[in-house]
Amino acid sequence: MTSAALSLRTTTARGRAASGTGVGIVLAVASVAGSASPAHAEDYTVQPGDTVSHIAQRTSTTVAQIVAANGLDPRARILVGQRLVLPTTPAPPAAAPVAATVQHTVATGDTVSALATRYGTTTTAIVAANGLDGRALIRIGQALAIPGTTAAPTAAPMATPAPTSATTHAVAAGDTVSAIARRYGSTTAAIVAANGLGANALIRIGQSLTIPTAPGAPTATPAPAPTTTTTTTTTTVHTVASGDTVSGIARRYGTSPHAIVSANGLGAAALIRIGQRLSIPGASAGTVTSGLVGSTFAGRTYPAATVASANQNKATLLAVGVPTRAQMQTIVAETARAMGVDPALAQAIAYQESGFNHASVSPANAIGTMQVIPTTGDWASELVGRRLNLLDPQDNVVAGVAVLRALLSSAGDTPTAIAGYYQGLAGVRSHGMYADTRRYVASVQTLVSRFS
Repeated sequence: MTSAALSLRTTTARGRAASGTGVGIVLAVASVAGSASPAHAEDYTVQPGDTVSHIAQRTSTTVAQIVAANGLDPRARILVGQRLVLPTTPAPPAAAPVAATVQHTVATGDTVSALATRYGTTTTAIVAANGLDGRALIRIGQALAIPGTTAAPTAAPMATPAPTSATTHAVAAGDTVSAIARRYGSTTAAIVAANGLGANALIRIGQSLTIPTAPGAPTATPAPAPTTTTTTTTTTVHTVASGDTVSGIARRYGTSPHAIVSANGLGAAALIRIGQRLSIPGASAGTVTSGLVGSTFAGRTYPAATVASANQNKATLLAVGVPTRAQMQTIVAETARAMGVDPALAQAIAYQESGFNHASVSPANAIGTMQVIPTTGDWASELVGRRLNLLDPQDNVVAGVAVLRALLSSAGDTPTAIAGYYQGLAGVRSHGMYADTRRYVASVQTLVSRFS
């Protein structure tokens, strides 16, 4: 990734905006096709807190389609009150089965695994047919032979026969297709096919889904959507350990940095020292380990759509379970070695971000051990040449280490690379390190010696 490409990545892995005010999230779009008037479209007026990715998620379209339809710049900037054209795509006509090798020209965002899904073949077959290496790297404009295709490209493979009965489910906060499938005794593939969902199986709160069930399968009563645990809040005492920051402690105890600063008479810099005893107001055990995500973090309140996505991801991680912190630390160290990054530095970043807790999700929808937001996950997928699932422990670490490796290559020195992971490299270059960024860098550098 060149410096020019990196300059477009103004969001950070953990979701901090790289603007001068430090408020909001700016999307990065590497390239989009020329603007065209869609055949089917709806009008939408931008509301406070909206971003293109949130609008795309709510309306079952994509960032690239909205950018192209409205002639937005590469950073997909929108303004409150702006009227957007939201393209909608009618279902393509069914194509007759074709057993042949077809040619595909690689476009922005393509990965070998996604192409395999689209054409009804396998990653291994595409790699073998095109002489790709073990990393399955492809480049924009490359012509690929797609062998063994049995049907025209589809958004989602029809992997299971049509069941004989169905029921309807209204999507609630925290729902995922896989969880709904388990609840009703169906399968993810069946629900995707029955509702015409994309390959990423995205759903939105309030959406009505048809749930196919196999003959004889029990009809489940929908479980209530997960909600944040209600507990009595108290003041807890925390002893500062190496690597602690006020924001990290606030996240751990389900309170806010401002509350901790006020309760302990800390200065504007929120400096703390190892061994210091802090009063943590409003701490709630329920929100530390099993609750869902609030809307405010580090003094910023995030849009409802972002928090809803974060809650969906949090609920999924809690439902499927995650590795222990010790297991995640091992994954981070081994992945960093394999990818040519200093394992001590990668572990320091992971500990600073999440304490090796893969169930961590922030209100900015920074996910997992490495606290990677979805748009940064898209960039990481480009860097490694395959689609990464940020909920998967291994893929999450690969994403964070890939971003860290790119920053180390482009930043020129390690402190700037560390700052780029937190603030965004473009933000560091434009504005210098913010005060909280400097504290973050200092903490990570201290942790490096701990993991060396």
